Amino acid sequence: MIEGRRVFITGGAGFIGSLLAERLLASNEVTIFDNLTRNSLGHRSTMDAAAYRFIKGDVVDVDEVRAAATGHDVIVHCAAIAGVDTVGREPVTTMRVNVIGSFNVLEAALSLTDVHRVVCFSTSEIFGPHAFRSTEADAAVVGPAGEPRWTYAASKVAEEHLALAYHGQFGIPVTVLRPFNVYGPAQTGEGAIRNFARQAIAGKPLVVRGDGTQLRAWTYVDDMVDGVIAALSSDIAVGESFNIANATAVTTTADLARTIIRIARSDSEVVFEDAADAEVHIRLPSTEKATRLLGFTARVPLEDGINRTVQWMRSLLQQEQA
Repeated sequence: MIEGRRVFITGGAGFIGSLLAERLLASNEVTIFDNLTRNSLGHRSTMDAAAYRFIKGDVVDVDEVRAAATGHDVIVHCAAIAGVDTVGREPVTTMRVNVIGSFNVLEAALSLTDVHRVVCFSTSEIFGPHAFRSTEADAAVVGPAGEPRWTYAASKVAEEHLALAYHGQFGIPVTVLRPFNVYGPAQTGEGAIRNFARQAIAGKPLVVRGDGTQLRAWTYVDDMVDGVIAALSSDIAVGESFNIANATAVTTTADLARTIIRIARSDSEVVFEDAADAEVHIRLPSTEKATRLLGFTARVPLEDGINRTVQWMRSLLQQEQA
């Protein structure tokens, strides 16, 4: 655990960033920098607004980022455009935010007089459509140019190269994390488990794109944040990339839908639609490096995580209907 740091979190109002802020506030000063495109802050019941500083801004504005980051010694760069549907609609915005925004954050880090750590978020998408026990040393695979899904992967590969280049050329203490299918309470925007839980509770069909045999490892958000904190706490993490995932929480998309229906005690049905974009058939990570160097091991089994998510979604829907 880090203590006594001045932490600057881009995208800090988002799903992962807001939980990270909540966890760090006990022992650190935290500034959240966000344009509120996706806002999970209202779902963090233990967040005292007086305990953190909020700055509304956009990572594509280098002057805003540099001014807001001044005086901090830790940066966690969560801000990004993500989600298959959003990326498909806004591929240019995706590249602009994820590449230029990352460049601006790294330039801001370079301007700091005392920087302890910069953590950048990449993605499991860089492993392409077929990835079995993928390690950090495996080659990044980006699909055909012009296919919207791979726009996101390409932008994140560029971010990784930028981050590690700033470390190599300027000595910025950078760590890159690759999240795998993070889910849990307070998720906003897109996400299969979030969407399935909402549909199951409402008694609506759960729509699976493709034939449902796609295989994924699912990572509960608390485990993801544990991985971020482990990376922030270890000097060994500098200059390295890490898969952050629950490599044992594995299921097909169809079985995931059926599990959520069962846990939610729902009468919903699973229906199948043709995939509208490039499909990822298998994405399973190796987390050996994160375990060996960071001491990170995911703790939340898939069924437990789904149960917590369903309970949270049920409570949210009851509030919306009240």
